[in-house]
Parts: sequence; structure tokens; C-alpha cells
Amino acid sequence: MNMKIAIITLALAAPGAAGAQQEWSLDRCVSYAIEHATEVGRERIEQKQALTEYRTSLLDFLPSVSAQVSGQYNWGRNIDPETNTYNNVTTFNNGYQISASLPVVDWGHTWNAFRKARITKNTAATALQKAKDDKAIDVMQKFVDAVYAIKSIELTNRKLADSKALLAKTRRLYELGEKSRPDVVQMESQVAEDDYNLLHQKNLARTALIALKTAMNYPAADSLSPDCSMAALTSQMPSSLTVDSMALSGKPDIIMAEANVEKARLEWKIRRADLLPQLSLGAGVSTNYYINLSQHQDRLPFRSQFRNNLGEYVYLTLSIPIFSPSTWSSVKRAKADYQLAMLDAQDARRKLNDAALQAVTDYEGYQKEVRQMEKKAAADSLAYRLSYRKYEEGMLSTFDIHEAAQTYLESSITLLQLRMLLAIRQKLVRYYINNEPLWTLN
Repeated sequence: MNMKIAIITLALAAPGAAGAQQEWSLDRCVSYAIEHATEVGRERIEQKQALTEYRTSLLDFLPSVSAQVSGQYNWGRNIDPETNTYNNVTTFNNGYQISASLPVVDWGHTWNAFRKARITKNTAATALQKAKDDKAIDVMQKFVDAVYAIKSIELTNRKLADSKALLAKTRRLYELGEKSRPDVVQMESQVAEDDYNLLHQKNLARTALIALKTAMNYPAADSLSPDCSMAALTSQMPSSLTVDSMALSGKPDIIMAEANVEKARLEWKIRRADLLPQLSLGAGVSTNYYINLSQHQDRLPFRSQFRNNLGEYVYLTLSIPIFSPSTWSSVKRAKADYQLAMLDAQDARRKLNDAALQAVTDYEGYQKEVRQMEKKAAADSLAYRLSYRKYEEGMLSTFDIHEAAQTYLESSITLLQLRMLLAIRQKLVRYYINNEPLWTLN
């Protein structure tokens, strides 16, 4: 008997547990979005590509090695390779060569290319973090919008229920002769208006939920139930809300902007090196195999010729650019890119500092507005209850009770909106001030 009771209890508790599991917290939504975002996936691929380019730049310090195999068939008047004189013979010459070359003086071209690739590799993780932060902020905004729209449905639904109850009360008072027919019509109009507002708010909630799914890259056809509790959005704030420029310098936006400046400077140096003479050192080994097809005399075998004709050589090559308009153009373009990168870095610092100051200012402002709106909502709630009682006693018109109800609804929705805005600013302030992540992994 006890076993049956336990099974029934678990069966009744299962739907509630399943429903709780279906609710998505803000951190869970952000984690899912980051895992499935194409922007983040693109940065992961870029990170692998940066590592490949870095390894390639290391290999550029090694000599470049090339091999060459040639076959030449000659007839008519040509040089006899055996006597080195002109004659009319038909010959076949097969040559083999392997050589290596190494830049000796390239004015930092290889070294600066390596430094540029190293910066790209080192900042690839920062670029990935920036993509995650951008996606987190986007999902946070869409999540708050969805929660606001869903909770507004609750307020609008409550308003509709009150209007329906008041309509029923008005009809009873009309039957008793205490209310007139216009009062009943006015309450019916109020119920119809509240019914429309509820339908409109549901449509807004669907739109906000679709926007959240889109930001998360979540299947639009699958259900998604955000956690609408304020506890899921709020957290403890830091004691000091002073924006520290040193803390902001560690943000991905600043790191990436400064890295782009350095890479642009190195690219400018690389392009300038192309205008200077280049000196390279090379060495190689060559041999060949020869056949005189015009004479049927004994021929040395391939192995003997390959060994006997083997020779080594060393060479220096000096390359002096004299006229290269495209190179000059690339130098000017690289210099302009460097100057633009410095401006972009200054702009990034200013924007990030402004964003941090704006987040702190908004948070402090919304805090005050929430406290003031809480007082107004409490006062409007009391005024609505008193107006409702007066209406039941026949001391208030339908127009006055409609105004009191509408004022209470507007203050409740405004308070909800301010709390949502305060919650997202709270997340941003903790991100800017304490360098805390925008989300936690679930």
C-alpha cells in the first residue's frame, strides 16, 4: 500500500518537475546562444586559422627548398654536351637539380610577418571572447524583452478579470435599479478594451519570444519558456560604482583595437621593406644524363653519368627594386590603414568608457525610478481598491473607476519595465566594474 502511495506521489510530482526543467534562465539562454551562434563558430575557425598562420610564419625562417627535373630532346644543329661543340646530332638530355635559398637581408620582412602572425594568434582568444560577449548582451536584451512581455500578460489578464467581475457587479446593480444602462454599456466597453489589450499583449509576447529564439539560434518551432522570476535576473551589486580605466583596458574591445594598431604598424613596415634591396643566399646540387641518338656507340649507364656529372654550387642574389608603382601604392595604403587603426583604437576606448559610464548612470537612475514607481504603484493600487468600493456603493461613476483602473495598470506595467531595465543594467555594471562574466556556464 505504501509503495502504491509513493508511486502515485511521484507521478503527481513529475509534471511539476518537468515544467520546472522547461524554464530557461538567463544564463542558460546565453550559454545555449554562445554554443550555437554562427558568429562564435566563425571566430573559433578564425582562431584555428590564426594558429596555422603563426606556424607558417615560423617556417618562413627556414630555407626554401625546391627540386627540378627536366628532359630535353634536341635535333638539328645544337651543342654536343660531350664535346661542347656545335654539330648536327640528335640528343636527349635529362637534368636533375635541388636547391635551397635563404633571405640574408630583407629589412625585417620575415621577422615583422612573424610578429604580426603572433599577435593574431595571441588575440584570437580575445576575438572569440568578444564575439561571446556581444552575443551575450544581445541575448540578455532579448530575454528581458521577452520576460517583460510575458509578465505584462499577467497584469493585463488580471485587469481583464477585474473588469469582468466589475461588469458582473454592475449588471446586478442594474437589475436592482442602482445603476443605469449606460453604466453597464460603459463596463462592457471596458471589458472589450481589456480583452483587446490582452490579445495585443500576447502577440507582443510571441514576437519577443521569436526574437529571443532568433538571437539564440534556437529552433523557432520548439517551445521555449523563459524564467520570469526577478531572482533569475538580479544579483548583488558591487559596493563601488566608479568606472576604472585600468579595468576597462582589459576588455576585449580595447585589446582587439590595440592589437589591430600594432598589426597595421607591422604591415606598414613590411610594405616599406619591399622598397629596399633584398639579398639572398642559395646553394644547390645538380647532375644530368646524356644520350647521343645519332650514334650507336656504347653509352655510359645512367648511374655512372648521374654520379660523374654531379656538381654543387653556391650563389648570392641581390634584388634591387627600381620602378614598382604597385609597391609604392601598397606602402601608402598600409600607412593609411595604420593611421585609421589608431583612430579606431581611440574610438573604441571612448565608446567603451562611455558605455560603462552610461550603464552606471542608468543603473543609479533606474534604482531611484523603481523606488519612486513602487510608491506610486502602491498608491494607485490603494486608490483603485477604494474606488472599487465606492463604485459598489454607488458613490463613483463608471468613468472614474475606469480611470482608476487604467492608472493602476499603467503604473504596474511601468514598474515592471523599470525593473527589467534595472536588471539588465545591473548585469552590465557588474561586467564593466568588477570584470565579471555576463553569464555563467550551466
